[in-house]
Amino acid sequence: MAAPLPWLVVTTVGSREQAQQLARTIVHLQLAACAQIEAIESIYRWRGEVLEDSEFRVLFKTQPARYAQIEAAIRQHHPYELPAIHALATCAADPAYAAWVTENSAGKGDHVPTGDLL
Repeated sequence: MAAPLPWLVVTTVGSREQAQQLARTIVHLQLAACAQIEAIESIYRWRGEVLEDSEFRVLFKTQPARYAQIEAAIRQHHPYELPAIHALATCAADPAYAAWVTENSAGKGDHVPTGDLL
């Protein structure tokens, strides 16, 4: 049976350190096979004001069956009051890559690294 097509789960945080901490946590828990971090500029409305901030986007590569778990874990470890958490379904992926994502996001992680990660 072919592996399911990966989902890309995306959130943003305020610093590179927060992005790295969140990425390490989710990957160690095996809720995502991989996380990518990139610097972005955000313009958004918050509590009646238009704000502009530098942020870091974290993109997690996971399988559809893990969405509820990864959303809960992101929410639990996220520094924002109202984190943006959304998933994008892919429409095509290399079958071997899709299998790798599925194998490495099986949710079998039993620990989160200690120290300054959370």
